[in-house]
Amino acid sequence: MYNVMKIAVLSVLLWTGAAAQHVLSGSLGRDLAATQVEGAALSAQPGMHADASLFEGAGPAEKKSAGMAALYSLVLPGAGEMYVGGFDAGKYPLIAEGALWLTYGTMQYYGTWMRDDARHFASVHAGLTNSSADDQFYVDVSNFANTFDYNEKKLRDRSLDKIYTTPATSWQWDSDANRDQFRTQRVSADRVFNNARFVVGALLVNRIISAINAARLARQFNRALDSGLGAWRVESSMLGADGVQVALVRTF
Repeated sequence: MYNVMKIAVLSVLLWTGAAAQHVLSGSLGRDLAATQVEGAALSAQPGMHADASLFEGAGPAEKKSAGMAALYSLVLPGAGEMYVGGFDAGKYPLIAEGALWLTYGTMQYYGTWMRDDARHFASVHAGLTNSSADDQFYVDVSNFANTFDYNEKKLRDRSLDKIYTTPATSWQWDSDANRDQFRTQRVSADRVFNNARFVVGALLVNRIISAINAARLARQFNRALDSGLGAWRVESSMLGADGVQVALVRTF
């Protein structure tokens, strides 16, 4: 089961890296910006309508704030890209976020189950009664056959503040084999919790990558607006008795 958990963690981390490489590709951002601005231009032409999914609201396209895009993605990966209009880019960090949280929750549940099972084993074979003891206490239980041996070692080390003197902190293993088995179970549970920290790190990295990508897409979108892909408008003028002249004008 533990090997399956390691494979799952590695798979999620590799998938997150692949998604990050995809959303940070330059061609994706350039295509997004060009598509959005062209859609905004078409929306201004008489009788023509751009796809509403390309940008928010009707009317001319407005510049997007790179800072707001980054902030949205820091709160929820993918939200900044969707704010800019790039759902195709934002779905990857959003899916990665869900997969990472699922992995973290599974590892926390599995690690807790392993830890509780190990401590129950110790209560049966070492006579432990203190279920609220800290982790260090269980480390000491796994390293010494009984409380007397542990206290003797601390007295020789002159660590009087670390000796156990109450009945709730006393133990006596029924065999060294069971003590070794408990140590193995305890270490395995700790390893699962330690690996869960890597998932937390991946969650932070996923947010940073999404924020950088969202800010980049916002800047590309704004540069496209400033580069002359701007809006179209209809101008009309009277030609005297001959009629009305109608012109389609593109602004630069």
